[in-house]
Amino acid sequence: MTQHLYILTGGSRGMGLAMAQQLLQPGHTLVSIARNANPELTAPAGAALEQWTLDLSQGAQAADRLHAWLAAQPAGRFASATLINNAGVIPRIAPLSDSAPADLAHALRVGLEAPMQLTAAFLGATGGWTVPRKVLNISSGLGRRAMASQAAYCAAKAGMDHFTRCVALDEAAKPQGAKVCSLAPGVIDTDMQIQLRGADPAAFPDVQNFANLKTGGMLTSPADAAARVLAWLQRADFGTNPVADVREA
Repeated sequence: MTQHLYILTGGSRGMGLAMAQQLLQPGHTLVSIARNANPELTAPAGAALEQWTLDLSQGAQAADRLHAWLAAQPAGRFASATLINNAGVIPRIAPLSDSAPADLAHALRVGLEAPMQLTAAFLGATGGWTVPRKVLNISSGLGRRAMASQAAYCAAKAGMDHFTRCVALDEAAKPQGAKVCSLAPGVIDTDMQIQLRGADPAAFPDVQNFANLKTGGMLTSPADAAARVLAWLQRADFGTNPVADVREA
């Protein structure tokens, strides 16, 4: 059976885990890249799963492995290929003046540098493939709206949006260029939200707003958010707008 290939970062927990579980269906091959493997992920009959335990703060190593793996695949093995850059981190919530350089570097490496490196490796290794190729970058509303004590996360997501715009221009100039999109998935009930709600109000002026999202029932479950994101990936007009929000549907 010819498989559809999906490469997903951050697939071990949160919305990434939900996406991985939904992608594991007959006819799909999933490569999940995360710091830890998740035993909940199992491939049903007709599907294939690889879990690569890699630290995305070392994005160059992950990109080299991805490029080598893709280059080694036999011609015609996959009917399509998709990269989903989902992994991201929020460093200690504090004004930039109180942030540790190592924390800032880690957040930007995982949230921006690694997605750029993996996207470059994916597009470079599959450039000669004649099947549909897509890159889906999971962004955030905070890449488009500033928030106090969130400089690193906001900067990483804003950078993700803008590098996606650049890649869209690159790929549009190619005969069989990939479709790319940086998509904000809405507010999701994950560990990241717990981190935001639990922040020190003195350091994070918006903490009550995040608490209100939870008490007001305004958070989307990881499974529902994953379904909406994957549905966007299958839209006929995917990539027409390189920066989008799932709530625009």
